[in-house]
Amino acid sequence: MSSDLATAMKTPTIWRRIPFRRAVGAYLLVRLATLVFVIVDDRLRHTGLVDHLSIWDGEWFLQAVAHGWPSHLPMANGHVAANTAAFFPVLALVMRALAAVTGLSAAVVGLWVSALTGLSALIAIGYLAREFAGQEKAERAALLFAVAPGAFIFNLIYAEGILLTCVSLGLLALMRRKWVVAGVLGAVASATSPVGMVFVAACALTVLLAVVREREWKSLWALALSPVGFVTWMAYLWVHTGTLMAWRLTERGGWRSYPSLAYPVHILTQFLFNPASPTMTGQILFFGTVVSILGVVVICKEHQPTPVLAYGIFSVVFFAVSAPVGLRPRFVMLAFPLVIGAATRWSGWRYRLILILSMMLLALMTIEEMSSFAVFP
Repeated sequence: MSSDLATAMKTPTIWRRIPFRRAVGAYLLVRLATLVFVIVDDRLRHTGLVDHLSIWDGEWFLQAVAHGWPSHLPMANGHVAANTAAFFPVLALVMRALAAVTGLSAAVVGLWVSALTGLSALIAIGYLAREFAGQEKAERAALLFAVAPGAFIFNLIYAEGILLTCVSLGLLALMRRKWVVAGVLGAVASATSPVGMVFVAACALTVLLAVVREREWKSLWALALSPVGFVTWMAYLWVHTGTLMAWRLTERGGWRSYPSLAYPVHILTQFLFNPASPTMTGQILFFGTVVSILGVVVICKEHQPTPVLAYGIFSVVFFAVSAPVGLRPRFVMLAFPLVIGAATRWSGWRYRLILILSMMLLALMTIEEMSSFAVFP
């Protein structure tokens, strides 16, 4: 055997250099399987693939790309009507820029951005888990995230991939005391989605402990920078529409969305007193709430690092009290420390059982969301 051939055989392939390969492979297979399902469904319905995948929030992001955000809040029946002010700017701005550079349609660009940032989120979550749980448990966490029931969202035009990538790397930066990096990532996250403010809350707790216990004054950079995205977006809407509460009024009027401490209690009691009465949405929210409560118990027992634990708990509370959103699969997935907790807590047949159940639920959610409008993601 020649030395050149031997060297070539020893040289690692691109695939071997990819971290968390099993999880990445599973992620790609899920994306491909979903596309095959949608293509078959499109043939039966005589619809287009890109249009089919540009549903739900994707339609609003595409409107923001094409027309921007309103200069005044539209009204309907005495309240603010649904409009693009409810959708934070990062994804739409990225789509607009890439569409201009590549010449592709905004919808095609949005689908690629969502899929690729979902992959980057998976790898970032794997690195975060490895930081405190080791390689083996991180591999399990990444694989479980790849087949989480809410992962169908990465086949649609949603900002979750960008958000999760920034938040998971931001938590890693907090653990490593890279305060400015954490702050910058938090700023991007808080300009991507209101969920970014959950990271800001976790950041605030981490910084408070760092200052009180160790007089780590540099940590204040993280706290100062992380909410900049949210504050800037609120200020822009205020100046642009002339209404200080433009985003909140749009959420309340256009989507009937509001914070309610009683909402999770309502979800639980409605199901427990009459399990047959809730709609499919009610049943999904009930089981999502139960799983999330159990997940919080698990991550507390697993003694996750303070930033990760805080983000996990704060995100569960944030979604639980957000009516009518609640703890549906997409938002349980956004509370990804729960996924990490399950993967670090259990191994062997218990982990495999959780993995199989998760894959089954992902398949059901994909079919439901891609072929029906009965339940919003």
